Amino acid sequence: MNFLKRLEPVALLLLRCGLALVFIYHGYPKLFGEKERIIEAFQAIGLPSYVVYLTGAIEFFGGVALALGLVTPIAGLFLLLDMGAAMWKYNFNEGIYAVREYELPLTLGLACLAIAAIGPGPFSLDRLLFRETNEANQSPKLIGGGLVRFTSEPVEQRTPPKSRKKR
Repeated sequence: MNFLKRLEPVALLLLRCGLALVFIYHGYPKLFGEKERIIEAFQAIGLPSYVVYLTGAIEFFGGVALALGLVTPIAGLFLLLDMGAAMWKYNFNEGIYAVREYELPLTLGLACLAIAAIGPGPFSLDRLLFRETNEANQSPKLIGGGLVRFTSEPVEQRTPPKSRKKR
């Protein structure tokens, strides 16, 4: 399992980038594409036209933030709320047992929750910009109340290996 633990930073980076790709892909047309068709689709399910711009901004800029690893907990929570609203307003029309209808927003939302809770990992702008060392255990945390810890457990203080006695 040590091998998998060493892959954690790369796995978090790939998860963030994969999520970012999907959210940017879906947010871009809501902001910069042919919005008339999208506005009609939103109005058909009872949503006002401004919600297109709101969800587009959350998805596009939230995706960019995930890709860069910038304000990741906030971006992850906004994207989770976006996916929750999408499931509630659009995907639950056939009921809770029609999993095929809401499996994608459910998976995307839960992955964003995981990123928000675990943190962006070491390959992120959050790590570069907001890192502060906690002197008690030397584990990094976000400045400003420690919104999210970057590691799930404190970094152990290492003791030097015992020297062998020469004969």
